[in-house]
Amino acid sequence: MFFETYFGFKAENSVVNDTISILRADDGFVLVLMSDKLNKGDNSYPGTFHIGLFQETDEAVTTVYERLKNAGAALADEPKRIRKTFGFYFKYQDILIEISTDIKE
Repeated sequence: MFFETYFGFKAENSVVNDTISILRADDGFVLVLMSDKLNKGDNSYPGTFHIGLFQETDEAVTTVYERLKNAGAALADEPKRIRKTFGFYFKYQDILIEISTDIKE
């Protein structure tokens, strides 16, 4: 529901389960999220793994931030310049998520 509510994805799964979710964006992008219980052996992500959801403008980044903040999401920092982008990071469950846009110079 999180990615559907805040980022417009639609669930491809016909049956809701806690093992795998397949989500599709309007532009055809597919996001597959798998439960940690599917990891076997050393099959884990590096410490810097994250999902980046790029927005078209600074205003769009700020709008996402405000929607998340109003919903009670734990947000450590407001959107700001990060290298050559404008955005912010936050965690949803154990997933690090980046919301940003390229800085137009």
